[in-house]
Amino acid sequence: MSQTNETNSTAPQQPQEGHKKGHHHQQPEPPKKTSKGFMIALIILVLGGGTFGVTKYIHGQHHEETDDAQVEANISPVIPRISGYVTEVRVKDNQKVKKGDTLVILDSRTEQIQLEQAQAALAAAKSNLSVVNANTSVSRANVATYEANVSTADAQIEAAKVTLRRATQDYDRYANLIKDHTITQQQYEQAEAAKQSAERQLQVLTDQKNAANRQTNAANSQSNASTQQVSVANATIQQRQADLDNVMLNLSYTVITAPEDGTISKVNVQIGQFLQTGQALFNVVLDTNPWAVANFKETQLERMHEGQKVTIHIDAYPGHDFEAKLASFSPATGSRFALLPPDNASGNFVKVVQRLPVRMEFTGNDPLVKNLRPGMNVDVDVHLD
Repeated sequence: MSQTNETNSTAPQQPQEGHKKGHHHQQPEPPKKTSKGFMIALIILVLGGGTFGVTKYIHGQHHEETDDAQVEANISPVIPRISGYVTEVRVKDNQKVKKGDTLVILDSRTEQIQLEQAQAALAAAKSNLSVVNANTSVSRANVATYEANVSTADAQIEAAKVTLRRATQDYDRYANLIKDHTITQQQYEQAEAAKQSAERQLQVLTDQKNAANRQTNAANSQSNASTQQVSVANATIQQRQADLDNVMLNLSYTVITAPEDGTISKVNVQIGQFLQTGQALFNVVLDTNPWAVANFKETQLERMHEGQKVTIHIDAYPGHDFEAKLASFSPATGSRFALLPPDNASGNFVKVVQRLPVRMEFTGNDPLVKNLRPGMNVDVDVHLD
């Protein structure tokens, strides 16, 4: 009875063992396939990674790259040169303009009044000059007249001296003859009277000459004063002309024009707004050739120099290669031009790799260059020699 139970107890176990054994013989195949596929994938990954690494290494030996770069262009700010209220705005956002096009007009009534005042002041100064010139002409004529009177007096004095000399000689001779009673008393008295008359005539002419000299000196002084007045009047005219030119210049500043050909940025100006002198209104992005500025690490600059070929990739045009050349290096790192440059003299100094701005200029005649806008992100690849 016990044997039968043992037999019964062991009999159903055989199929289970067989099942287990059968199950054990069916499982090894899939792991082998999985291990083989894994090895193949690993080999492909290693080969691919190695190839990529070697390629990048070889590329790195002949290239320097950075994505810290942007497109740059000339941007001219529009700034009023005088204060005033806006009466008209003739441009809008993103509008194309030519050099000299009117952008904004300011109220010019104050400048118009100042212009009329300056014109009146200039006319008055010119009128005053005419009067001064007339007075100067009269003074010079008087000087000529008085100088002629002096010359006439000199001639008359010379003649009077001759008359006096003859009268004196006659008087001396008659004085000797009267002692011998050779001549009459009447003749002697006539000679004496002639001498006295010649002396008085000479004195009168001398006094007239002195008076003429005083008049000449006075006329010369007046003429010199008139000449100085002419100089002052001319200086006044020049000053009034300068005032007029200044007012006309300010009047021209009431019309704000485009400095160069370009595109207007966002216009932040409204009619009726009061503008201060030097206040930035908006910008004009000039239609000059754009360029790229790349900020390379200082450790990348060893083999870079001006004139090297550069390939530029721009996010706005993926897959397109822009040709350029390395044009110039900045004279200082970017941090030196910051509002608050770092000062490494403190005790908690931490060395930071600096970046140097490098200018890249586009070459060739790529038509897409004209579509570039300042601030676009670019990737720069410098081909080392």
